Amino acid sequence: MFKVLIGYPTYEEELDIATKTTGEFNVDVNSVIGAGEILALQKVVRRIPAAEPIVKYALDLVRATRPLESASPQLVKDRVAWGAGPRAVQFLIVAAKARAALRGNLHVSTDDIRALAAPVLRHRVVTNFAAQAEGYTPDKLIADLLDMHDPHGGGLLGDSRVNKMINA
Repeated sequence: MFKVLIGYPTYEEELDIATKTTGEFNVDVNSVIGAGEILALQKVVRRIPAAEPIVKYALDLVRATRPLESASPQLVKDRVAWGAGPRAVQFLIVAAKARAALRGNLHVSTDDIRALAAPVLRHRVVTNFAAQAEGYTPDKLIADLLDMHDPHGGGLLGDSRVNKMINA
C-alpha cells in the first residue's frame, strides 16, 4: 500500500539495535488490540465518505502518472516508463479515509489525498532512463503533478460568484 522512506539510524541508535538484537533476550509482547477490533476499525474507515469530486481528483492524479494517457502532461510522457495502475487509486482513497478518520474528520478532503500521494504512488511509478540520468525521482514527479492538479481550480471555490459572496 505504501512505500515509506526511512533513513539510516544514528550511530547511537544503531549501536542500541546491534546490542539488543544479537544477544540472548526475552521480550514480553502484549496485545494492544484484537483481531475483531482491527476488522471493526477497517469497517469504520471504509464508511468515511469520499465525495465524487474527491474520488475524481484522486483518479485524475493517478491517471496523470501514465505516459500513454492522452491527458498526461508532457513531463510524464518524457520521463515515465510505467505509471500507477488501478490499485493505486483504491489505496489512495482508502488511505485518505484512514487519515481523515485519524484526524477526526467525517469525510475525505483533497488535503488527505495530497498528503498520501507520495507514499502511495512513489513505488508504483517507474521513471525512464532519461529521468533517472537527470536525477528526476518519482517523488519529484508526484510533487510536480500535485502542483499541476489544483484542487480548488473548479467547483464552488472556482466560481467567481461564490467568491464574491464569501468576500462580501
